[in-house]
Amino acid sequence: MSFFDEDDEPRTRVRPRRTAPSGGAPASPDRQTVLIRQVVLFGGFLLVVVLLIFVVKGCRQSAKESALKDYNRDVASIVRDSDTQVGKPFFDLLRNPSTGDLSTQIAGYKVQADQQYQQAKKISTPGDMTAAQRSFLITMEMRRDGLQQVADQVRTALSSDAEQADKAIQQIAGAMSMFLTSDVVYSERVYPTIEAELKDADVGAQRLQRTQFLPGWQWLDPNTVADALGQQLSADAADGSGRAPAPGLHGTGIDSVQVGDQTLDPNAPNRITYGADTEFTVNFTNQGENDEVDIDVVLKIDGGPKPIRVTKNVASVAAGATASATLSLDSPPAFDSPVTISVEVKAVPGEKKKDNNKAEYDALFSQQ
Repeated sequence: MSFFDEDDEPRTRVRPRRTAPSGGAPASPDRQTVLIRQVVLFGGFLLVVVLLIFVVKGCRQSAKESALKDYNRDVASIVRDSDTQVGKPFFDLLRNPSTGDLSTQIAGYKVQADQQYQQAKKISTPGDMTAAQRSFLITMEMRRDGLQQVADQVRTALSSDAEQADKAIQQIAGAMSMFLTSDVVYSERVYPTIEAELKDADVGAQRLQRTQFLPGWQWLDPNTVADALGQQLSADAADGSGRAPAPGLHGTGIDSVQVGDQTLDPNAPNRITYGADTEFTVNFTNQGENDEVDIDVVLKIDGGPKPIRVTKNVASVAAGATASATLSLDSPPAFDSPVTISVEVKAVPGEKKKDNNKAEYDALFSQQ
């Protein structure tokens, strides 16, 4: 057998591997795969956009809440300082003038009020608080201007020229109406607007500041201003009408002053037991020949840490008739310390004899 003879076993032919033609493009994915990829990509983009919207909206809401809180806090701080650093000491000064020039001292409070007004103008104001800010500036401006008016008139009000003093006192009482208006504007416009805007923005747990610059309506009465300044209005000015009194005698006189069932003695110390329901009764008589109307009765207690003053108005008293005014104190008197109780029935128009319109009593109060 020859070496070159064919083998009996069959041979298998190996097919060569096909190679991609050089430079050819890979096979493209089918249409469904492409569509799925596009949907996923668009959904991811949409999710990112939504998240960004929520983030931006949250940041804006947070910034708005912060701005509203800051505005409320700034207003509260200024109006609180106005009440405590200007209003209270100003009226304390009027009730009990210290040594020195009263006009200069009041002008000092006007300077403080102007500084507070300038601070109010600089408050960063969110758009939602524009109305509140406008009213707040009116509030602070009226307080400043009212103090300026009082400072301008107080020297004349203290003068010995009765006619000029009357006019100045009445102008000071007019300035008091500016203080009242400032309280009303704040309470009826500023406070409720801030409260509503905070509520609309769902901003909770915020303390809103109320105000009371004018301590009481009685300061609108020129008689109260005159009394605080130690002055006495003329009869026509005290009446407030300027009309000539009716012909005949006019005048009242104090008969007695009672504390509960106890009648006070003007010539001896009076020991008085005081409780929450204690009342003072001033009894007086219309000693003239004419009916009298609109009579103010004033009771003061001096000698404690803080003077007390209360007023009661009697609408009318017939000629020759007796009347009484019952007064309650706004705050307790000093206990176990000597005080002076002063009572006055204000003069009526045409009254000439006034020495019996006033009475004083030494007293010592003890707590019930």
